Amino acid sequence: MKAFNIYLTGVGGQGIGLLSEILLRGADHAGLRVKAVDTHGLAQRGGIVVSHLRFGERVYSPLILEQEADLVVALERHEALRGVQTALKDGGILIYYDTVWQPLDVRLNRKEQVSEETIARQCEKGGIREIKVFKDDLQDARMQNVIVLAHIDKHELIPNVKQEHYLQAMNDLMQGSMLEANIKLFEEELKAAAFLG
Repeated sequence: MKAFNIYLTGVGGQGIGLLSEILLRGADHAGLRVKAVDTHGLAQRGGIVVSHLRFGERVYSPLILEQEADLVVALERHEALRGVQTALKDGGILIYYDTVWQPLDVRLNRKEQVSEETIARQCEKGGIREIKVFKDDLQDARMQNVIVLAHIDKHELIPNVKQEHYLQAMNDLMQGSMLEANIKLFEEELKAAAFLG
């Protein structure tokens, strides 16, 4: 498989680290070679969290160069725009959860909040496929990552990684009621997404 680069971004507390690990282990269960690196530390709550995942036979570094990501996965609208502008290559794919965790500059009225239209215009300029995800009745905001995962699977955004690989990864990383709740939500969202087309 030729190199496939995924740039994940979100805000600390949204579960970007868990989503990154599920994608990493899912790729491993699919038999792919993968390299990955995360940024954490001070970004644990409210700061930016970024993960780089690179799949392929000739991948030697986990870091993705600017504008070289094939897929950007974002759990917040400001981060979705930043990912498109800095990481995603023209003709790539953006999938994002349509929620806003206002950065300090927005709260202080120094900058405007990023709109869905702004993201759509940016994607159109670069010939980028845009997939916007949102679940009205989501009971726990910490599970937005699982909603996005279901749509990654539904749209087959990662070559050669299938539903069973994601489920195996979840089984590796979770247990008990947490595992049950996440698998139930994942499967329900897949069914709902299939029904909507």
